[in-house]
Amino acid sequence: MDSQHLRPASPIAVGVLGFGGLGQAATRVLAPKAEMVVVAAADKQGYVYSPTGLEPQACIAAYRDRGSIGYVEPGGVLSQHSIADLVTSAPAVQGYFLALPNLPNTFMASVVQQFIASGWQGVLVDALKRTSAMEQIWALRADLQAAGITYMTGCGATPGLLTAAAAIAAQSYTEVHSVKITFGVGIANWEAYRATIREDIAHMPDYDVDSARAMTDAEVATLLDRTNGILALENMEHADDLMLELAGICDRDQVTVGGIVDTRNAKKPLSTNVQVTGRTFEGKLSTHTFTLGDETSMAANVCGPAFGYLKAGVALHQRGQHGLYTAAEIMPQFVR
Repeated sequence: MDSQHLRPASPIAVGVLGFGGLGQAATRVLAPKAEMVVVAAADKQGYVYSPTGLEPQACIAAYRDRGSIGYVEPGGVLSQHSIADLVTSAPAVQGYFLALPNLPNTFMASVVQQFIASGWQGVLVDALKRTSAMEQIWALRADLQAAGITYMTGCGATPGLLTAAAAIAAQSYTEVHSVKITFGVGIANWEAYRATIREDIAHMPDYDVDSARAMTDAEVATLLDRTNGILALENMEHADDLMLELAGICDRDQVTVGGIVDTRNAKKPLSTNVQVTGRTFEGKLSTHTFTLGDETSMAANVCGPAFGYLKAGVALHQRGQHGLYTAAEIMPQFVR
């Protein structure tokens, strides 16, 4: 088939909710693409909408220098109800990437409920981490279907890219014994990913979602000074387990996720990988290992898959398939 027939007649109009490290990276990931264009974005204090596309550097500069993309000229609007106002003001947006911090743990579900109530119909993609947060989204699946929304959940790196790799690797086996995801993240400056780092701290012993959310930047910096900038995370509450269980691949207690985050060096402290161990139909025990290249950043491994799943979600939505899907049951489509 001629690849031209696989491409949309016009670019998919995309919105980005949240404009911290991941939200900013999302606009840069799509900048060279032809099949998608970021036309809308929102942060806590405002939003910006331009039907012809946003200029990433102008948005990043406004957020960095003035605290909100609501200051972008033209098209920026300051608002204390930025998500609801943006959805109303930007009817042409076909899909949103929810690059939002999930602190508190109920936040993402509350945003989804706003979309359901708004009457908007399209595609939503998240990069949720916690199992308990995804369970709240799972509970909304009938409401999403009734609202005409196609929702793709757990579509970042882990959960997301690595969960999908595990789902594919499992096909070699008659039974899957374990899925072990180990990640290494290197960032030169933790303040560029404040929300992500707080979510990671919430997984550490003696911390939880509420205490991590309540930490000031100075308290986070003190903790990082104490650990030489390293966050070592084990047996994390990660929704890879729920996604693989829903896909019928293994029980959630057979999935483990952990890793090391270096908040002071861009170089990864270890290579991110997923190991899937199982038994073949011949009775042999084996392990598949899928390793990500060390040169790919957290942002590349989260935003790339998220938009690949958004493209897949648009195809589903156009066929009238609404409701909830996970990264372990749908293949992402490469955004050209």
